[in-house]
Formats: sequence, C-alpha cells, structure tokens
Amino acid sequence: MTASAQIPRTAHVIRSDAEAIAVAHKLAARFAIEASVRDRERRLPVAELDEFSASGLWGITVPKEYGGAGVSYVTVAEVVKIISSADSSLGQIPQNHLGVLDILLQTATEEQKRYYFDKVLQGFRFGNAFSESKSKNAGAFETRIRFDKDTAQIDGEKFYCTGALFAHIVPAVAVNEQNQAFIAFIERDNPGLTVIDSWDGFGQRTTASGGVTLNAVKVPLSAVIPAHKAFDEPTADGPISQIIQAAVDTGIAVGALEETKRYARESRPWIDSGQDHGWQDPFSIAAIGELEWRVHGTEAILKKAGQAIDQALLTPNEDSVAHASVVVAQAKVLSAEIALLASSKLFELAGTRSVLGKYNLDRHWRNARTHTLHDPARWKYHLIGNYLLNGVKPARHAWN
Repeated sequence: MTASAQIPRTAHVIRSDAEAIAVAHKLAARFAIEASVRDRERRLPVAELDEFSASGLWGITVPKEYGGAGVSYVTVAEVVKIISSADSSLGQIPQNHLGVLDILLQTATEEQKRYYFDKVLQGFRFGNAFSESKSKNAGAFETRIRFDKDTAQIDGEKFYCTGALFAHIVPAVAVNEQNQAFIAFIERDNPGLTVIDSWDGFGQRTTASGGVTLNAVKVPLSAVIPAHKAFDEPTADGPISQIIQAAVDTGIAVGALEETKRYARESRPWIDSGQDHGWQDPFSIAAIGELEWRVHGTEAILKKAGQAIDQALLTPNEDSVAHASVVVAQAKVLSAEIALLASSKLFELAGTRSVLGKYNLDRHWRNARTHTLHDPARWKYHLIGNYLLNGVKPARHAWN
C-alpha cells in the first residue's frame, strides 16, 4: 500500500447537516492556503486527503440506521461546493466514493451494507476503477468478471480513476457474460491490482485520475454487488453522481469569482475612465455584478437539484427520478457555464498582470475546462428539452 492508503485512524463521525457544512468551511480555509502550490507542482494532496476523510465528511451520506448522519443531498452538494471553491481537485476526489455509497445502499445485502458503511465511518476511502478509455462509449465496459463458486475474478484496464491512488479500497466495475454490471470492492494491496499515476491533464492536476489494471484479481463474493440493479429500477443514483459534478463546477466558479473581486480591486483604472482606482470602473462594477448573480442563480438551482434528489430517495419511482435527473441537468448546465465564464472573466477584470505565472490564476480556468468535460453539457440541453417538450424521461445511467 502507498503511504496515502495506510489504514486510517478512526475518523470523526459527523452527526448533522449543520455540522457537515461547518466542518467543510473549516477545511476549505486550510486547503485554500497551498492550493495554488499543489497545482503548480502537481503535489498530490496526501496529507490533505487524510485530514479530509478523518474529518468525517466522507461518511456523511451513510444512513442514520448504520451509524451515519444521513445528510440531505442539498448538504452534500454544499459541502462539495465549499471544498471545491478552495481546491477543486480535492472537491472532485470523493465524487465516486459518495456515488458508491448510494449504490451500496440500493443493491448490497444487509451484511455488505453494515460492513462497508462501518469501514467508511472509520475513515476508509473508496477510489474507483469505473471508466475505460478504449471502450465504445462511457457506458460500455470491456472489463470482465467471472464467478467461480465463492470467488470472483476481474480482468481489465481502466482510466480516469480519480482517487484510486489514495484509496484503501478500489471499487471496480466489470460486466458478466450477460453484460450486467457488477462492482467488486478490491483491497488496495490485492495481488493483480495496479494503480498507475499517469494523469497529466492540464487541469484538476492533483486528482491522480490515472489508470488501473486488473490482472486476474480475485475477491470473495461478499465483496461484489450487482450494480446494474441501481439502474434496472428507478433510483436516484444517476442524479446523485451528476449533482456532485455540478457542485464541483459551482465551487470552481465561486473560487474564481472571489479571486476576480480581489484582483479587480487592485487593478489600475483604464486610461479613459477618469477614475483613480480600478474598483471605480463602471464596466468592471457591472461585470462583477453580473457574475455575482449568475453564481448565486447556479447555487439556487444546485440547491433545488439536491431537494429533487432527496424527494426521489424518499419516494423512488419513474416520475420522481426523472424529475431529479432534469433538475440536476439544469444545475450541470449552469454550473459548467458559470465556471468557464467566471474563470475567464477573472483575467479580463484583473488586468494584464493577472496572467503572470507567479499568480497561477489560470488554474481556475484549467480546472473548469477539464472538469466540465466529464460529461457534455450539450446533451443536458437535449435531455431537459426532450422531457419538457415531449415528456421523454431521461435514460437511467450514471451520467443522467
């Protein structure tokens, strides 16, 4: 095991939504201090992740009946947004961890739920080995799982494995002969599991979203869950995955806007403005005002999306899940747009000096441009319009 995946100390157990948000604010203030340095140096946030998971925030969705806080998804989105506003790489890393917790809740046996939820409350981190770069599309898997009596064997190759390098347990998606998807929970030091630190994207630099190879990896059947059941029937798993993505992008926008206001106050006034200070420029004032309301509007839709997910979890059916998917899609569109806009306007309003390498302000745009590629917003417009105009419910998968 790597140093970042050592058996954790017992984590704090958060008990309420309010506590989760308060803890997120405290952590974000600390994570922001060296976020630029970590990005510039591609310094993996090992210590920060240990503090993050030990804080209890990685266990806030564990239901109350299993010892967790069972917070609302309004709170989950707010927590991810707060952390992402300080360091969007740190905000993204628990995305698949949180998604897996919902799939566990939906598809695992009672014994599996108790075992893995307890692990999470202790501070164990799930990475992921889900996506593949060589398959036909994001939802197609070539990784295979074969069952033999009381064990399962997994063989395949994964990429975009955010968090796997830092994980204690790596959930891997594989399909059987009927193309049904299963998730195998693989211990980080399991023979045949290799995590490759190969992520060299220009944004989200410290997520370690590299590759995983699975060469005859064997696990007991008790470590396998039928993930396909989370989509065979209407569940909120897709919207849950997507709202976390939208929360990361919203956090990027919030962080970029705060930087914009700070540097715009320090910028020189334009020669024709007749003003003494950059913060007196009427066009800068108007632009800041527009960015502010766009960010707040996105935050409002993000909250509405969380409420729709909470309702879908309370009363899961075709209509409630479709509604949640549509509202989350709206949040995804708005968050992608404002993250890119705010991180670009930052330079326009802060002035030429803002492009100097020592400030590293381009990390906000690089992070926004990289993370918003996770799933194309152009298809969200189609999803929303097709539902509202034609009553066509969104397809159920992890990207809706």
